[in-house]
Amino acid sequence: MKKLRFGSRDSQLAVRQTQLIMEQVTRAHPEIEVELVTMKTLGDKILDRTLDQIGGKGLFVRELDEALLSGQVDFTVHSLKDLPMELSPELPLVAFSRREDPRDALVLPEGVTELDFSKPIGCSSRRRQLQIQKLYPQATVAPVRGNVQTRLSKLDAGQFSALVLASAGLKRLGLSSRIARYFGPEEILPAAGQGIIAVQCREGMDCSWVQAASDPDATACAQGERAFVRRLNGGCTSPVAAYGRVENGILLLTGLYVNEDETVQRLGSCSGPVAEAARLGESLALTLKGECV
Repeated sequence: MKKLRFGSRDSQLAVRQTQLIMEQVTRAHPEIEVELVTMKTLGDKILDRTLDQIGGKGLFVRELDEALLSGQVDFTVHSLKDLPMELSPELPLVAFSRREDPRDALVLPEGVTELDFSKPIGCSSRRRQLQIQKLYPQATVAPVRGNVQTRLSKLDAGQFSALVLASAGLKRLGLSSRIARYFGPEEILPAAGQGIIAVQCREGMDCSWVQAASDPDATACAQGERAFVRRLNGGCTSPVAAYGRVENGILLLTGLYVNEDETVQRLGSCSGPVAEAARLGESLALTLKGECV
């Protein structure tokens, strides 16, 4: 029996997402044996500083990349929004899951029904902070680190008035009941790839086993959104954002451009065939940045 090893961070959400991919693979290939291999990354260990202070979200994948390159695992599984925009050609992305709810969500402390502006709102990214400040000018925002459960514990202990988290992660963990309200893309534009699970493997490896876990619409959205952010040289800690959806073979893409000193913010959209997703993302980025296409 062929055995495939799937590498994952050891957080509860990362493990659940990897299990979802493994379940789809075994449903399509019942003859395959799968194994979950978990590991703690440097980004999971350093929680007293913000991501831009410690090197960005690439710190969440370094150990997984090394395990993949060394052959310790056959595939690694990630939240697409947490992956750096520039990846090694030795470690291509080979599958993108069906997209879970891409919206950001407001989470209040247990038993609380109203937002208390005397305490900060906990946001894990500058992208969220800028957009929250537009929605709630009277609010203060503060960074919050840790996995979902750690952040919820800090919230319930009274450190924050609320948190802004990805609804996809909350739903995958069975925590939908914690969501006080959803922010539509017109209120807070999601991070590129939010709600999509990505599978990575070694260059030249047979990746057909994981194609059962891949979704064509999510693939087009991922390509367009990541091309937009990559063209703007935006990293995972950058406030730029992009969100796409597919209707009848057409990708509808919206992007948020923020310049380096955050004095200019531009929101724009474009559309075109899904086969041109990457080109659409690049073109929208150049348009919003004010360059010629």
